[in-house]
Amino acid sequence: MARKRYTAQFKKDVVEASYTTDKSLAQFAKDMGVGKSSLDKWRSQYQELGDHAFPGSGKQTPRDAELTRLKRELRQAQQERDILKKALTFFAQANS
Repeated sequence: MARKRYTAQFKKDVVEASYTTDKSLAQFAKDMGVGKSSLDKWRSQYQELGDHAFPGSGKQTPRDAELTRLKRELRQAQQERDILKKALTFFAQANS
């Protein structure tokens, strides 16, 4: 069975409505056709990121974009370090 996918607008609408309902969160989630754990996750994303929550396919939040950039820079620095280590070993052996 395929996993359900919800649009960003649907998630936002459900989250906003969840703050105004008189129903329990579990009942509200059931009525909306989503799992309570999904709704809990959406609510915390919305509280943390506001309008940047639920970015959609291929779009990253500013925080995730920064993390991706930093990981890329770290990987490049590690490669440069490894090259320098090999060069140091090579020249140390050549001078012995």
